[in-house]
Amino acid sequence: MSLAEKKKIVYLFGAGATHAELMNLDPDLIVEERGLRIGDVSSRVIEKARRNKKYLKDVEIVSGTGGSLNIELLISLIENSKINNWAYKTSYLKKLVEKDIKAILTTHQIKQFYLHDALFELHEHERTMANEEVIGLISLNYDNVLDRAYKAVLRKQPNYCLSLEKNAPSIKNIPLLKLHGSFSWKSQKIRGKQRKIEIIPLGASKSYLHAPYSFIWNRALEILIESDMLRVIGCSLNPNDTHLIDLLFKAHLERPKAFDIEIIDFEDTGNEIRNNYGFFPQIKTWKELEGSSIPEPVPVNPFKTWLKYKSIAMLGEENINGTQHLKKVVT
Repeated sequence: MSLAEKKKIVYLFGAGATHAELMNLDPDLIVEERGLRIGDVSSRVIEKARRNKKYLKDVEIVSGTGGSLNIELLISLIENSKINNWAYKTSYLKKLVEKDIKAILTTHQIKQFYLHDALFELHEHERTMANEEVIGLISLNYDNVLDRAYKAVLRKQPNYCLSLEKNAPSIKNIPLLKLHGSFSWKSQKIRGKQRKIEIIPLGASKSYLHAPYSFIWNRALEILIESDMLRVIGCSLNPNDTHLIDLLFKAHLERPKAFDIEIIDFEDTGNEIRNNYGFFPQIKTWKELEGSSIPEPVPVNPFKTWLKYKSIAMLGEENINGTQHLKKVVT
């Protein structure tokens, strides 16, 4: 394959990517207690909120804990209702979400993760680089799991695209675009000044028009327009996040033809995404990945399983033996 034929790849990470790291270390993980998918976090947060009388007043009748729960939708509904003390209630729920996620993703826990490291290792291998080029990483997660792997394997500072500064030290590094911000952005140096960057909070009142998010989202649009393939790991493309769907839609409109969208997740999740967003013509579900060469139609851990067979296909098992992280995935 010539240099001109190399595929330009963008990755999109959702909460399911971090959840996969937990499941990889503990296949018997009790998701109700430590899962990181939106339903797991939502159930724990709503249950805790119900113990707070100030929060519960006026919303008790709509604070049930059954069925499929979505804390972002609940926050949006309370925000839109403008009931008494709505600002306190939504702020309280957002703080509970941050506390819940941080309690699970301790520094000790994150240091044991290796799936994200293995993904970077795969793309740093000369065989992979001959065929694919990662031109950007997009994350919807507030945690620093992807950031840590980036620094550990690439040995570079992530290019967060927090400004249009052309002389920033990380400007030539692969963009890592955290569309909603990060819990770890307590102090970022931008144009020589230290700044605390607030995250884009859960709920309906999201605004991406102010710095640095205007820069981050515009850069995400640019790399999507340039890409040949978007690989979606652990993200269901929730209809609540209309800004993300709008971003993908606009990127398609600027291209001569649609880019591929690979859903690295369960087949049911892929089918649901395809049904919801059929106007994106190149969506590929689990059974269509890697030319249907993955022999596990119902994987326990889609991220790890895809990474295993992708690595074997790209590198060959003989080249994986000498790696640090990929060999853990394959064995």
